[in-house]
Amino acid sequence: MNTSEKVYNTLKISSTPLKAGEIADQSGIDKKEVDKAIKVLVNENKISSPKRCYYQAL
Repeated sequence: MNTSEKVYNTLKISSTPLKAGEIADQSGIDKKEVDKAIKVLVNENKISSPKRCYYQAL
């Protein structure tokens, strides 16, 4: 499972939108890697940002 998949799965499990730091803590991935994965997932329309700096799975 690559970083993007781990980030996506972490967001799918969460009942509330998460910040990048929270995603990093819950998934055990470095925050810089989480930031890169978030950009990829947003471009693929798999996640959205309901408010600034928070992300949720679609």
